[in-house]
Amino acid sequence: MEPASAVTNRARLWIALGSVYLIWGSTYLAIRLAIETLPPFSMAGVRYLAAGSVLVLWQRARGVPWPSPLEWREAAIVGGLMLLGGNGGVCWAEQIVPSGVTALFISTVPIWLVLLDWLWLGNIRPSRRIVLGLALGIGGVALLVRTSGAPEAAAPPLGAAVLDLASGLWAAGSLYSRRAKLPAAPFLSIGMEMVAGGALLVLAGAAVGEWSRIDLAHASARSLLSLLYLITFGSLIGFSAYIWLLRATTTARVSTYAFVNPVVAMFLGWAFAGETLELRTLIAAAVAITGVVLILRARAAP
Repeated sequence: MEPASAVTNRARLWIALGSVYLIWGSTYLAIRLAIETLPPFSMAGVRYLAAGSVLVLWQRARGVPWPSPLEWREAAIVGGLMLLGGNGGVCWAEQIVPSGVTALFISTVPIWLVLLDWLWLGNIRPSRRIVLGLALGIGGVALLVRTSGAPEAAAPPLGAAVLDLASGLWAAGSLYSRRAKLPAAPFLSIGMEMVAGGALLVLAGAAVGEWSRIDLAHASARSLLSLLYLITFGSLIGFSAYIWLLRATTTARVSTYAFVNPVVAMFLGWAFAGETLELRTLIAAAVAITGVVLILRARAAP
């Protein structure tokens, strides 16, 4: 009979995975609705600043020591890669790319994890099975790029390029977070990453002139409610669960969210935002996700 602690840890693991699977799948639609009347970088910045401040203040109230300058620097690197580069790119791209298609592009994060783990961190060279998975994943994404006369259920080249870059930066931040010199208290570290990333997103919004376009009087109720959803569910629950999982289990297991999120996102986009589900999109999804599954199964094998 398993010890009670082992059962509890397994339950926590599956609750966290379920949160990342379902909540993050829904955030693509929430982002699309939020940026209907709110500028993308500033919206994302407020999202993470609000959620991160809650976590940092909560941890300080519990007596957790204030982080050192070095720890804040590390949090800023992780937040800059994952939130400014990764999530900021997603928020910007969803202005021109359907939310379901956006989720499919981001499902290639495991591809980036494999490549960066090999080329950046100098770990094991990919096996033939992983190379096949890489080829399928890249091929599936290529099918999603809109060419002249292509269907609307695809991404224009600029949107595709931004999403590819966002996927790579998110993967780089995920890998860096596993070895970053951050406080031992996990929720303080998560809050710091969100505060730092949120501040960088707000500054990015200012740099591209978003502040002059913010008009809360004309922000729609569903944009504001979507932002509230992103703060509470997407960040406080979803992002916290993701960062905790990166420390609690293998990268391969955490990466399985990559082929659940697109299914959730495409269904919600079709059901609630009138997005098109065309045969080309479904074929691209099948090819890309097959590649991701091959990679994850190969990495999980002994």
